[in-house]
Amino acid sequence: MTVETVTPALKASAIFGPIKGQLKTKRVFKHLRPHTQISTNFDDLKFNAAASFQLQWGQEEEQSDTRLIASPYNDVPHLLDLETLDTQSRLLALALSFFKSVRDDYATGEYLESFNWNEVFDLVKAFAEAEGHTWTRQSFYVVSFRSRLKPGVDQDHLHALDAYSHQEAIASGGLLKYWFGTKNEKEQNLATCIWRTREDARLGGRGPWHAKARAAARELYESIVFSTMELVIEDGVESWHISDWKD
Repeated sequence: MTVETVTPALKASAIFGPIKGQLKTKRVFKHLRPHTQISTNFDDLKFNAAASFQLQWGQEEEQSDTRLIASPYNDVPHLLDLETLDTQSRLLALALSFFKSVRDDYATGEYLESFNWNEVFDLVKAFAEAEGHTWTRQSFYVVSFRSRLKPGVDQDHLHALDAYSHQEAIASGGLLKYWFGTKNEKEQNLATCIWRTREDARLGGRGPWHAKARAAARELYESIVFSTMELVIEDGVESWHISDWKD
């Protein structure tokens, strides 16, 4: 599938408004376009929010699914089943299908300025209103990884560690979004995860592939900076903030 030229943000603003009244008291986008109808290109999924094209704006199509593309990986073991989530986590996951970087220097730039957060939370609010849901204050667990690879790293090995670790996390449950960029000319990159809870993240990192990835870190990376944060979305999605996680 070729990614549509109309951006998801423009499509949402143009089409979601008129149908919002029709969706009252219904589950917004319970049925998604199957992932097989969406691009598998990493750049489309990372930088063009291609996953958002799963959302059906009008009448439900003949083929539908409840599994959302929630990372740059678009195949079955990596899909997030919306049926496993509470209402607010589901609405956030759907809004995060629009998540993308908005600056080229995300690997080293300010984290909050590197992504389209305001657009995401505008959509959370719109989706909640369309579903007749009153959003109540909720916090989520956010992790970022800033890294610098060593020269000549085996990219296939790196890919396998990342892909299988993500499958483990998805199988464990509660991973709402995983995003990673493309390394720059200095081998630097940024990856980030948005989890339902800290406990979900702890459980998701206990698998054998995560253990292999941790063991291989010294072999693969010059440096890794691991940060944990709390995302709080206030009542009615009237405001939000991300700050350092505090135990």
